Amino acid sequence: MKNTNEIFTLEKGIQKEWVITNGIGGFASSTSIGINTRKYHGLLIAPLTPPARRYLILSKLDESLEIENKKYDIYSNMCENYITKGYCYQTGFEKEYLPVFTYCVEGVKIIKTICMEYGKNTVGVQYKIKTGKKPVKLTLAPIINFRDFHTMSTNHEFTIKQQIKGTKVRAVIDNMIQYPIYMNLSEGNYIEHTNDIFAHMFYIEEQKRGFYPEENHTVTGRYEVEIPANENKEISFVCSFEENIEEIDVGKMIQKEKRRIQTIVRKSGLIEKEKSHEEKELIKNLIITSDTFIAYRPTFRLHTIIAGYPWFLDWGRDTLISLEGLLLKTKRYNIAKEVLLTMVRDIKYGLVPNGYSGFDSRPLYNSVDASLLLFEQVQKYIEYTGDEAFIEKEIFSKLENIIESYIKGIDLDNNNIYLDTDNLIVSGTETTQNTWMDAKIGNFAVTPRNGKAVVINAMWYNSLKIMENLCKRFNKSEKAKKYAEQAKATKNSFEDKFYNTRRKCLYDVLGDSKIRPNQLFSLSLTYPIIDLNSEMAENIIQTVEKKLLNQYGLQTLAKGEEGYTAIYEGNPQKRDMSYHQGITWTWLLGLYFDSLVNIEKAQKSKQKKQKWTKKIEDLRKSVIETFSKEITERGCVGSIAEIYDSNKPFAPKGAISQAWSVAEVLRII
Repeated sequence: MKNTNEIFTLEKGIQKEWVITNGIGGFASSTSIGINTRKYHGLLIAPLTPPARRYLILSKLDESLEIENKKYDIYSNMCENYITKGYCYQTGFEKEYLPVFTYCVEGVKIIKTICMEYGKNTVGVQYKIKTGKKPVKLTLAPIINFRDFHTMSTNHEFTIKQQIKGTKVRAVIDNMIQYPIYMNLSEGNYIEHTNDIFAHMFYIEEQKRGFYPEENHTVTGRYEVEIPANENKEISFVCSFEENIEEIDVGKMIQKEKRRIQTIVRKSGLIEKEKSHEEKELIKNLIITSDTFIAYRPTFRLHTIIAGYPWFLDWGRDTLISLEGLLLKTKRYNIAKEVLLTMVRDIKYGLVPNGYSGFDSRPLYNSVDASLLLFEQVQKYIEYTGDEAFIEKEIFSKLENIIESYIKGIDLDNNNIYLDTDNLIVSGTETTQNTWMDAKIGNFAVTPRNGKAVVINAMWYNSLKIMENLCKRFNKSEKAKKYAEQAKATKNSFEDKFYNTRRKCLYDVLGDSKIRPNQLFSLSLTYPIIDLNSEMAENIIQTVEKKLLNQYGLQTLAKGEEGYTAIYEGNPQKRDMSYHQGITWTWLLGLYFDSLVNIEKAQKSKQKKQKWTKKIEDLRKSVIETFSKEITERGCVGSIAEIYDSNKPFAPKGAISQAWSVAEVLRII
């Protein structure tokens, strides 16, 4: 994605963001003009216990030029009452594999590229500088911090101890001696600063989110490089936890990272010659972005999926919804296998962890749906790979345990899960948020959905049918019969109780007639619980299309329902109250797409099949058109946001880059 100098105004420049990652949970992120607008922005956010305990280490690297004793600041910073306008010298920004910035000052041209070393907490910044007729002095000032990326250093006085050897610096911040920060410049001089505070950096996005927007950083020193006239010079800066940074060649790091990502794109086999240029570019960009969500957990010796940037870690349900699009579609089968092993590693009382604590990696179990989502992805894994042996040896017994636990009942973490006498699954309480609509304010669950939820029972039926199928594959005929009987009983009860004849759709929870998108789980899974050729199925689709569907996704609640909110804004409480109450979620397009595909496959007449084929093609065209623009014109470059407002212009909100949004759009197209 490229921009001309027309974009480089403050208003437009801070609206476009970028993120790159290091494969262990760390990342670098900022805006297209280099102004940090979030507490989560920085050039090195490093996980101390990968992928968790992420700390802001290097906030920025501010650059200035001196030409004939006149100073030109080409960096851009925002304080509440003052803005440094280095973006006025910026002539370009692009981000395909890596973010690249270009500047021009008095005939001096600079190309700046930022790269993270894969698998390490290391960031490199390369400057390619072409001077004009006059010599130039380049000054680089690293702006440093050492704090949890969720918190801020407000009115903080830093304790700094530095060891300097040439251009290599070892800095210990606030006596964190177990995590020394290393910096190095490929040439020049380092001048140590004492008690130099960057005061009151202002984060406009945090202010919008209802948080205190200012913090302090420290400037430990500055680098100075004298560059002669008419010179082509390459200068590289490195910041890392690694001690041997003087050995790092940033140019080679950049080329290695580009080749790594290009290999992922090529091996996916998804860039077909017959596709349009627009479609190929969208697919390529989404594959590039898909890699940012894949992270390695060294303590598990397994890979996992980060739910979104800048603030999420790995979540069970997000991982399992994203797995097919991110890993199976792109043919990264070995990593998909590892992710499945991660998902079953800490099953407790039949529950797949909803996630892991960002502080101590303790598994969290407030989820009724993650365990049931596992069955669908096991089925998908077999369909893509044919690797039944792995599933039989490593996964099957875990699936059996889940089914038996749900039947017996699970009250771990107040989940209140059990199979009722009508063969439907009950889950949750009024104060529990254990479905994907999980916003909670203190003890108040905004959308508790406790009782018999449509999504849980549709997935329960699907899981039973998958177990029946697996038992047949693994020569366990008696068990297959048991699962088939239980599935039939659940299906009969579901059909009898969940259809709302007045509104011609399914109850979201028995007794709750609000129109929500969760009913699509009844049609979209491998084994739909609703007859695909029925009038009921067609009515569900029509209701969803009329009440919930827009070009960016599906609304979480129909307009006119009690509590409906179209705009996601304000302080945390206000945002949580709207999160699943009408806001548009892109990943839900995947449910709609799968429902259309399943119904189309089930049609027996050519005329009816053509009707659904056209719906599928119309959806694909809309998705391609919408998100080809979205990933280049606003939001996070190359990626798709977590959520969108449900009124025009459908502004991107929430996490700037979300795994299941990217996964489902990639899967659809």
